[in-house]
Amino acid sequence: MLKVLLPTIMLFPTIWFSSPKWLWTTSTAHSLLIALISLIWLKWASETGWTTSGTHLATDPLSTPLLILTCWLLPLMILASQYHINSEPLNRQRLYISLLASLQTFLILAFGATEIIMFYIMFEATLIPTLIIITRWGNQTERLNAGIYFLFYTLAGSLPLLVALLLLQQTIGTLSMFIIQYSQPLMLNSWGDKIWWAGCLIAFLVKMPLYGVHLWLPKAHVEAPVAGSMVLAAVLLKLGGYGMMRMMIMLDPLTKELAYPFIVLALWGIIMTGSICLRQTDLKSLIAYSSVSHMGLVAGGILVQTPWGFSGAIILMIAHGLVSSMLFCLANTAYERTHSRTMILARGLQMIFPLTAVWWFIANLANLALPPLPNLMGELMIISTLFNWSPMTILLTGLGMLITAAYSLYLFLMSQRGPTPNHIIKLAPFHTREHLLMALHLLPIILLVTKPEVIWGWCY
Repeated sequence: MLKVLLPTIMLFPTIWFSSPKWLWTTSTAHSLLIALISLIWLKWASETGWTTSGTHLATDPLSTPLLILTCWLLPLMILASQYHINSEPLNRQRLYISLLASLQTFLILAFGATEIIMFYIMFEATLIPTLIIITRWGNQTERLNAGIYFLFYTLAGSLPLLVALLLLQQTIGTLSMFIIQYSQPLMLNSWGDKIWWAGCLIAFLVKMPLYGVHLWLPKAHVEAPVAGSMVLAAVLLKLGGYGMMRMMIMLDPLTKELAYPFIVLALWGIIMTGSICLRQTDLKSLIAYSSVSHMGLVAGGILVQTPWGFSGAIILMIAHGLVSSMLFCLANTAYERTHSRTMILARGLQMIFPLTAVWWFIANLANLALPPLPNLMGELMIISTLFNWSPMTILLTGLGMLITAAYSLYLFLMSQRGPTPNHIIKLAPFHTREHLLMALHLLPIILLVTKPEVIWGWCY
């Protein structure tokens, strides 16, 4: 763990002491090196499941793919932000990259934590850099409103979790994930226990987000700069799913009864947010709502509590993280040139940027779960798990997949096809940097087709 954590901490002196001319080059190269070193975790498996480097930090097949995704994303965020941050004063550029690096540090500590209270502290700490990125570097005046939504939704969900964890510590005497799995099952039968169960999960359901507590997400996504959107979609939403999987071990007897309303909300959310996507005019808002739809499927898979459900959830989280981040990058490249996120004002871009239209097409196909890609594998595993749990769910999940296909094609046709408007003149050509960015998103997805067992979690 330290072989990745120490270079991440050493990113800060790299950012603050490198010469202005080499700032972006050195920070990108350094973070890419960390991403490549993190691939060692794939081969670092042990028979017990946990592979530790100490009592407080460890990896297992659930956290490893999420840790690697976190490390892989930092160089991509720096690459994506280069154009619009370059014109700012030097200290602000350094601060911006430092915030991204601090976000990676907190996320590595969150996914690697073996103490649940340490996971909780790091889960909350990710809020601070994200909030600064949204409110300081956002695009519109609405960014402060979006920041307030983001802060208060997350805090309101997290405070019950803190109380629930303190109660758990008092009951069991430990919050170590190593020990909790071997402790006596809790006898949960009173009303207080039911409230405790809800307290344990609500923080993660807000973070995912579950339909009904998702209103902060479209606001935060639309107002955030490109790196903020990328890290929100790719990693921060996954903290919710990861936390749910870790807590589910202790909540066992109650979940069978109490999970019903949450599964229903998650499945209903797939239909509702998908339908909202079909009526969106704003490019980033559409991609943000599609994230809520996909995470609803993940929440359903986790709450059913079967090995297939868990496996499908991990696969879909990783695949969605890469695809959704790629879509936000593409939306940003269009925004940087046309200065508008309204789809009807920036149509027919295929005629001007044919290669970029190919990236759009591949990203949309991956988003609607094209057969060989891991997105489909995750969705099919979750849908079959839910069907096994209750055959009626096939109506909602099947309709959800149809709507996903419809809005993905709508997104592609509206932005790339059709006549080019007369006001679109003198657009800057696409840079090699942007093509490289798309390729680095797509490469892991294609490689995972050949070896999907690295993101199956515990089930291989």
